Amino acid sequence: MRWNEHVLDRFADRLLDATVVGGFSRLGPAVRSRLGNWESFLPGCLSGLTVVVTGPTSGLGLAAALEFDRLGADLVLIGRDPDRVESVRTRLSGAERAVALVADMGDLVAVRRVAAQLLATGRPIHALVHNAGALTSDRLITPQGHEATIATHVLGPRLLTREVLALLDGGRVITVSSGGMYAAPLPRFDRGESPEMSLQRYDGTKQYAIAKRMQVTLNEIDATNHPNVTFSAMHPGWADTPGVRASLPGFAKVTAPILRTAEQGADTIVWLTATGRRYDSGRFWCDRAERPIHRLPTTRRTDDDANRSALTTWVDDAISAS
Repeated sequence: MRWNEHVLDRFADRLLDATVVGGFSRLGPAVRSRLGNWESFLPGCLSGLTVVVTGPTSGLGLAAALEFDRLGADLVLIGRDPDRVESVRTRLSGAERAVALVADMGDLVAVRRVAAQLLATGRPIHALVHNAGALTSDRLITPQGHEATIATHVLGPRLLTREVLALLDGGRVITVSSGGMYAAPLPRFDRGESPEMSLQRYDGTKQYAIAKRMQVTLNEIDATNHPNVTFSAMHPGWADTPGVRASLPGFAKVTAPILRTAEQGADTIVWLTATGRRYDSGRFWCDRAERPIHRLPTTRRTDDDANRSALTTWVDDAISAS
């Protein structure tokens, strides 16, 4: 009976995933939480553990931070607006244990500064959650001259992870990606292509998807290169957040009845951080289950060893030059 139930559960989960709308909408967690008998977490289960969250002032980041607070984590909140990040800190029941740090994750000088602040504490990091990001319609440039979407979603997070690796031994790195990356292949880094779209060809949605594809690919690469850290990427499905409403107003309006709450979107972030169950490094997750990183043949074609190596070189060179 249990075997039959397991088979049926997997079939239902895959059916949801195949329909996209079913898997990405609020129907996904509503059904999967029952199929999988999702574990719940007791207050205090993260007591004494440090969790770092970037972009904690709204949407998924705020929802995750509030849940981490309920679970007793010692939070380090990294945001670009000092007033907003401090406002979140003061909301926490564990505000006296929490720290608010200021950095725009696209500004690599600011990222290095906040990394130095973390290193100065000497506190081991249980989980580093890379959540900060935005989808912009205009092409913006960072102080170091990089396209802002690539800098904020890829360069800054990779730099922060690299700088605080000494604190992450045995810890977890969780990158909040997006299902939008399914439509975007990796640029051909091995042929000299840049992921940063020019002003003339700029498309904010496409640029965002490219950045998210890079995140997921680097997640797999980093898992291989750093076996003492558990790397995970996840996508939250379609969630009703201020970012979605601002950047994709038409989409948000049409899909409003089926959008997930921010809490539902953040659930897998919390689960990857709080669960005591062992899970493999380098995987891509949604609704507490591993998901494929490719759905289309077009995205597989550029995902080969040579291009992955060139991707890593491009990112690391961009960071080193800044």
